[in-house]
Amino acid sequence: MRLLTAAVTTIALALGAQAAVAAPIEIKFSHVVAENTPKGQMALKFKELVDERLAGKVEVDVFPSSQLFGDNKVLEAMLLGDVQLAAPSLSKLQKYTKKLQIFDLPFLFKDMAAVERFQKGADGQKLLGSLNKKGLVGLGYLHNGMKQLSASNPLKVPADAAGRKFRIMTSDVLQAQFEAIDAVPLKKPFSEVFTLLQTQAIDGQENTWSNIYSKKFFEVQPFITESNHGVLDYLVVTSAEFWMSLDKDLQKELKKALDDAITYGNGIAAEKASQDKQKIIDSKRSKVVNLTDAERQQWVKAMKPVWTQFEDEIGADLIKAAEASNQ
Repeated sequence: MRLLTAAVTTIALALGAQAAVAAPIEIKFSHVVAENTPKGQMALKFKELVDERLAGKVEVDVFPSSQLFGDNKVLEAMLLGDVQLAAPSLSKLQKYTKKLQIFDLPFLFKDMAAVERFQKGADGQKLLGSLNKKGLVGLGYLHNGMKQLSASNPLKVPADAAGRKFRIMTSDVLQAQFEAIDAVPLKKPFSEVFTLLQTQAIDGQENTWSNIYSKKFFEVQPFITESNHGVLDYLVVTSAEFWMSLDKDLQKELKKALDDAITYGNGIAAEKASQDKQKIIDSKRSKVVNLTDAERQQWVKAMKPVWTQFEDEIGADLIKAAEASNQ
């Protein structure tokens, strides 16, 4: 009996020792941009906060610049358990839910403050769950900024874009946006844009100030119209299987660290939008075209019918809620 008791005790101690040295939960965070971008800095801040707050429990490894997966493959990899966190652009998610197409609608948000109000409100937070049926969980929105139009010719009114070729992300809404002004939208990878512009295979593109500057698009585009016609944001996402495998307390701590990291990244995005715009102006490589109220209204009038075109897919009430965030 004593031998049996001793054996049980030994086994219990061994199991206890194994539990004490259990490997931390591994989170692979894959994204497609450089570490010095708002997204890259947010990912590193998240790792830093997890290292501080959850040392020994969770270990975050960040893989920038498509080292693991590109935006087109990362969500498939996530569903297979090969990666736990990603932050693809909202436009890349239309194959998983049509609701998030709302962020591609032209001239829906007047500025980033309006975007922030909508995303933090009830409707914006509800959208985080729009991927659940596909096995994905939205954890938060990360900003890049408002989009501008660059081109080989000055774009003052919609007629200036007619017949011109513009690169777009893979988005039906963005395709309809350019078709509404009789332009030719071409879905091309982000990595090819500079060469396409440099060789004049395309006439222009839409992007944020920080992307136009960091990717040197301003060096091969003589004109940039400050249109602020749309928003370019990302969704920090994980798999439902991974997220639900965590206990509630750990979920809560990870979500808090992620929220803090996103706030940090969004602050960097706001600073870079202003700073990079000024750097472009100072370079004198590209002329910034400012629209009068009347000219801007022509763009709004031409593109706003796209809202109605996608109203059934997105939801009329959701579009109204987003529009109300401008007030």
